[in-house]
Amino acid sequence: MDKLRGALDFCIRHQTILGYSIVSLLTAASEHIFTSVVFKCPCNSGNMLYGSVFLIVPAFILFLLGYMVNARTWRLLTGSCPAEKRCSCSPWGTCTRYCLVLVPVTARALVAPLTWIAVALLRASFYECAASGNGLIRNLVCKDKGQECHNLLFKIPCDEKVLKNISDEFLSLQAQSQLIGWLLIASIMTVALISTCVSHCYSPVSYLQLKFWKIYSQKEQELFEIKAKEHATRLAEINTNCFFEGTDPAPFQTPSNEDWRKISFLYTFHSQEQYYSMIHKYVNTNKGNSVRFGEGDQNPPVLGFVDEASASESGF
Repeated sequence: MDKLRGALDFCIRHQTILGYSIVSLLTAASEHIFTSVVFKCPCNSGNMLYGSVFLIVPAFILFLLGYMVNARTWRLLTGSCPAEKRCSCSPWGTCTRYCLVLVPVTARALVAPLTWIAVALLRASFYECAASGNGLIRNLVCKDKGQECHNLLFKIPCDEKVLKNISDEFLSLQAQSQLIGWLLIASIMTVALISTCVSHCYSPVSYLQLKFWKIYSQKEQELFEIKAKEHATRLAEINTNCFFEGTDPAPFQTPSNEDWRKISFLYTFHSQEQYYSMIHKYVNTNKGNSVRFGEGDQNPPVLGFVDEASASESGF
């Protein structure tokens, strides 16, 4: 039991890294299945289009899915243009706020598509097919060699020995793909490290307070889930009993629409009176009626977990 609890604690502490790792492994496995089962290079003039589609389109689909499953996307959009406002919300007025939220969302959404492209480049099948139909490469390899060389180049994905009949000095398409793949992986890791360092350098709180904050967010959402289920169950019981028994319901306190709206705002940090969540801010500012409730700077990227934890626990 202690070992199981220790394993669960480890998963909770490193859930972000583990999440990225699982997404990357699933993406790599999907790429392997596509390459082995679905992908069949036509080895003709359609190589460029066919190879490019398999390399780029699945990556684009994974990018869109990354936006769809990210909690902050829906926390940002839900209720932003309600019907009573006749969709009069101006994107120009909130452009900075939206960008600060969408930049880290975009970074997370790029994990799966970049993994797809990197793994595909290392395996080289997609690139080899696309490059063999590329006009620039054809002109480079088949310079002054006639149309027969162009026709042979189309056949490279189907028979690697063909390249030896074209040029002994030209770097193979498979080697090109793998070099580009490793350069892409190195670039991604470098950018990820630099962005992580920068975000932590600009953190408004110290390392240990940030660690405490994450623990608080996790526990608050666990308690919120328990309390919300109890409250919803009790309200459902009252309404159901009244329906079948034909009685009037007893008074039952439940948060108003305005209360729900206030705690659903994106979190903003204030250096003088920091709160650890929107619920924390709500209960300490007279149910959000205080002027202090609307105060706050933009949410630093390192504090994005406040909104993500809240929305993910809510099932988005």
